[in-house]
Amino acid sequence: MGNLKKAGLLLVAMAFIVSACSGNTSKNENANTENAGTSVVSSEGDASFAKGKYDPPIEISTVIMPKKYTNGDTKEDNVHDRWMLEQFGMKHKNTWYPAGNDQYKQKLQLAISSGEKLPDFVFVPTDSILTNQLIDSGQFLAIDELFDKYANQTWKDHAAQHPELWYPFTRDGKKWNLPILEYTDNDDTILWLREDWMEKLNLKAPETIADLDIIFDKFKNENPDGLAAKDVYPLAISLKNNTNTWMGSLDWLFGAYGAVEEQWNKDADGNLEYGSVNPGAKQALAKLKEWMDKGYIHPDAALWDEGKTAEIWTNGKAGVLPGANWVPDWPAPDLLKNVVGSKYKAYPIPAGPDGLRGTKWQNSGVNSSFMINKDAKHPEAFFIYYNYLLDNLANPAAGSDYEFGFAKGYDWDVVDGVPTNNKDKVKDFNNEFPFITGPARIPDLYMKTLVKLADGAAPETPYEKQTAEFRKPENWYSAKIVMSQIDIRKQNYFTGAATPTMISKWSLLRQSELETFNKIIYGKLPIEAFDSFVTNWKTNGGDQITKEVNDWFKSVTK
Repeated sequence: MGNLKKAGLLLVAMAFIVSACSGNTSKNENANTENAGTSVVSSEGDASFAKGKYDPPIEISTVIMPKKYTNGDTKEDNVHDRWMLEQFGMKHKNTWYPAGNDQYKQKLQLAISSGEKLPDFVFVPTDSILTNQLIDSGQFLAIDELFDKYANQTWKDHAAQHPELWYPFTRDGKKWNLPILEYTDNDDTILWLREDWMEKLNLKAPETIADLDIIFDKFKNENPDGLAAKDVYPLAISLKNNTNTWMGSLDWLFGAYGAVEEQWNKDADGNLEYGSVNPGAKQALAKLKEWMDKGYIHPDAALWDEGKTAEIWTNGKAGVLPGANWVPDWPAPDLLKNVVGSKYKAYPIPAGPDGLRGTKWQNSGVNSSFMINKDAKHPEAFFIYYNYLLDNLANPAAGSDYEFGFAKGYDWDVVDGVPTNNKDKVKDFNNEFPFITGPARIPDLYMKTLVKLADGAAPETPYEKQTAEFRKPENWYSAKIVMSQIDIRKQNYFTGAATPTMISKWSLLRQSELETFNKIIYGKLPIEAFDSFVTNWKTNGGDQITKEVNDWFKSVTK
């Protein structure tokens, strides 16, 4: 859920400055890695790759983000590391254990600037600036040949089907990062409505924005829970940092008028345009002002981040929460706890006045990435490890060691004579294992499985059985809605590092965008202010940035 833009403007500006300062460093070092590839793998490494294990064991260094340890485990001695040694003949040495993402990024950037030795396998969050700083450091291998030689078929097939996953990691025709696979469509926006309110008011599913207007009016002014109109704000949204985000998002509303905001979409000619300056954004802002005037949106929405936005829905004061298919896992349980008799249900994205629909699309199936240190003695070790996870844990076979989960007594156990991975049944349930790469995931498997369950088919494979037990039926049906509207999902096509003009201009342009949009929504500026904003955006760097973004896009899609 969380790999969308959450940083404040100040942090973005600082990151651009750091990127600008570091962008021209280590060019000579960088050149030294240009012909690096499979030649760095020894014949002993190839033999170990063929066996899938090192004997005698080897030591590797990497990055392990914060995890929960149970059953007496510690970060130095735990069920995963004991398994890794037994299965692969690998053990940790000099591995980093940062306290969190922010602390990790700081530690990594300090290490780059000071020349400190980095681990063999370096975790890279989804951050194009950081990726380019690491490439510029000259400490890493280009991975083209390594990937071609050692990646398994699942990994290769997905990369072939989604070449855009390489865009953030490509420089001068070379690939530098290994993509870690994630479930596709897991963050796509749908609308979660108070179903008990819908039933009591005898309302039908909103097919259009106009239908949603009627629902908002009924929720507020004829509230089934007897709430006064002044206490109900039907739509829970966040206007603080981003409106195209992971909870309380407005991507679906802007999409109803032809453009998803805060991302780079393809126009009719196949060129990239910034969605927030598309004429459709003006119509979306006019609708938001109307909703604010009618009290459909809480006046504090501009102060709320995504988590805070969800609270108004879980406290029973809002009727519609834009969110992903996983809302039944969080925050919906809080709604059921806080409001007796409450029910919720997922609904499709409604159409705008011209029949348009659109939302953001997390479609490349990448969670994060890893870079391989040019000084790593065993670069092939990463492939041994991750290939095994994809082949054996991502979709385990019946009768295998991972049929019910990774580790008995942790993420599964035998309860009343029956194996189960139900977190409510397993004592001290813990599935937060310190996998180097995070959990292994085959990108399209999750949604396919949920749709199968929603269609009433019995789960057959271990993965399907685990998913059926672990995920709620509301989750299944919401996934079916996501996939039924797959054609409305709009990709953000710009995933590269900040362009030269972005470095100097983007933070001010974004600040202007947020301020102008919020002032229009709150009625402090007339809707015509949008036209002035677009004109100023273009002349103050936007047109040049658009050119640079399109130049980048052409370079990575050759």
